[in-house]
Amino acid sequence: MRSNLRFVSITAVAAMLAAVPGSAQKSTGPKERYEMDVATMSGFAAMAGGGRGGLGGAMGMMFGGDPSSKVAYTLNLRLGSDQNPTAPPPKGDHFFQPQAKLGKSVPLISPERKTGDYPAQFERPKGRLLLYWGCGAKPGPGQPVVIDFAKVAAGQVPPGLFSSAVPVIREVSQMNSRSYADWPNSKGGKQPGSGSSLIGAHRVASNYGPDINFTLAQDYMPGLSASTAIQTDGSVMVRWNPIQPATGYVAWTIGGMDRQDKGGDMIWWTSSASKEFGGGLWDWLPPATVAKLVTQKIVMPPAQTSCQIPAAVKQASGEMMIGNLNAFGPEANFSYPPKPAGNAVWNIDWTAKARFRSHTMLLIGADFGGMGGSTTGGSTPVEQPKKKKCKGPLGIPLPDGAC
Repeated sequence: MRSNLRFVSITAVAAMLAAVPGSAQKSTGPKERYEMDVATMSGFAAMAGGGRGGLGGAMGMMFGGDPSSKVAYTLNLRLGSDQNPTAPPPKGDHFFQPQAKLGKSVPLISPERKTGDYPAQFERPKGRLLLYWGCGAKPGPGQPVVIDFAKVAAGQVPPGLFSSAVPVIREVSQMNSRSYADWPNSKGGKQPGSGSSLIGAHRVASNYGPDINFTLAQDYMPGLSASTAIQTDGSVMVRWNPIQPATGYVAWTIGGMDRQDKGGDMIWWTSSASKEFGGGLWDWLPPATVAKLVTQKIVMPPAQTSCQIPAAVKQASGEMMIGNLNAFGPEANFSYPPKPAGNAVWNIDWTAKARFRSHTMLLIGADFGGMGGSTTGGSTPVEQPKKKKCKGPLGIPLPDGAC
């Protein structure tokens, strides 16, 4: 199955612009590119996705204090180059300061490069998917958009389902690199623990490019603390604490899940003012991109601290809704050598980028001890955890215990 989530290389765009006649300055390279994706997860998301015991750890949190104060950190590191390694396979190390609590370094190794066609593992959902969008007590015109899975061919994603206006951005990938290595990987994948800090000097060394040295002044973003409250009109008010240095927010929920392998309606809602689901809205985005999306009302502005989920969404979703609140953050960019003055050609050896975001899980209609924020009005007792995995639209996996 081919995904319609588009991956955009900013480096490629920059190279094309540099070649346009009349450009003020030409550039070559970079020969080597590095990308750090830095995330802060809070509440249930910190336990279910932060390597702290999944559902078991989350249940333990119910008796261990306020889960909104719990955070987990994740790093995803990617190093790509247009050069071959001095001795295969490609490999490297990212050397951290002691305050990062990741040891002297973490190993960057090259994953097995896959070629050819592979059968898509697609389980045709049953029933229908209803799409809603926008903050407010009532849904806007043209809603819901209904996708009947019985009319979708096996192995196909309904056209226009995932956002085309907000692509997933990856400057460094195995597909656009002659030599590539990443972390976490099979040689090491333990994420940073409590008290970790990224402030300070960083060095990346590999066998297929020059050393990369940069200093970060930006640390992990603060954790989000979100609360949900069912209103008298049946809508759901979502509130959260403003965090610095967030550039914008987006939220989504899924409800009405199929728990008995029978056809039913799945309800997918997003806070965007237009029908924009998934894509880069679930990921990291550059501040300039977020600023544009704010003007288009696809992303909520950084000063906004609440959003109302329409009553029709809650009514159609049933007793429980699960979702996410994503806070986009800043990014830090580095390159070497420094850009020369005037119109001299800029021969770039390497670039490095660190991208930041913070996110938390939303649980509405089920009381998990306040995880992901408190839910008031219409809460249901906690059920015993089930071993069965549950999925959202098109097989999107959801955390253990979400169904």
